[in-house]
Amino acid sequence: MNAQNAETQSQITPQRAVEMLAEGNRRFTDNQPADRDLHAQLQETRGGQWPFAAVLSCIDSRVSAELVFDQGIGDIFSARIAGNVATDELLGSLEFACKVAGSKAVVVLGHSHCGAVKGACDGVEMSHLTKLLSHIQPAVAATAEPADASQRSSKNAAFVQSVAERNVRMVVEHIAAASPVLREQRDAGEIAIVGAMYDIETGKVAFLD
Repeated sequence: MNAQNAETQSQITPQRAVEMLAEGNRRFTDNQPADRDLHAQLQETRGGQWPFAAVLSCIDSRVSAELVFDQGIGDIFSARIAGNVATDELLGSLEFACKVAGSKAVVVLGHSHCGAVKGACDGVEMSHLTKLLSHIQPAVAATAEPADASQRSSKNAAFVQSVAERNVRMVVEHIAAASPVLREQRDAGEIAIVGAMYDIETGKVAFLD
């Protein structure tokens, strides 16, 4: 499998970009990775890069976007930050990926048992981590169930999962609201902005409606 180039990237639609990631995840979970020569792809991308998608994911060591989507060198932009939140700096990176470098989709990838989400649920405060977790607090507040305060913590796996999914949906909304560049591209049908959840126990990615 060759690396993406200007011609192949230009032929990919936003919908197809998401489908390609879904297909890659199925290869990953089936333990049947695509036949690719990474050294050859290294040589093919010496003169430039044409990734077809940008994935905003958590720094969790179990959630490497290139691996879980079975992608090679030059295929996707990988933006990583704890809790897969969209800070101003991350928004700038996504704008570069899509408007400048031609990527056709932005995928916000959350995951099960997320440590950052657990920290936000527990109200953890620690140096710079405090500000980072503040980006997840709106998702904690927006998750109504359970109402019992004693159950709204990292000890409640179902609550953590609900907050993680809500956080992904809110980040997707924030990207479009905070970036006129990406919103205009989305509205023009040039890119897709979607959310997804990765299950660290099965390796499967579920795209959110």
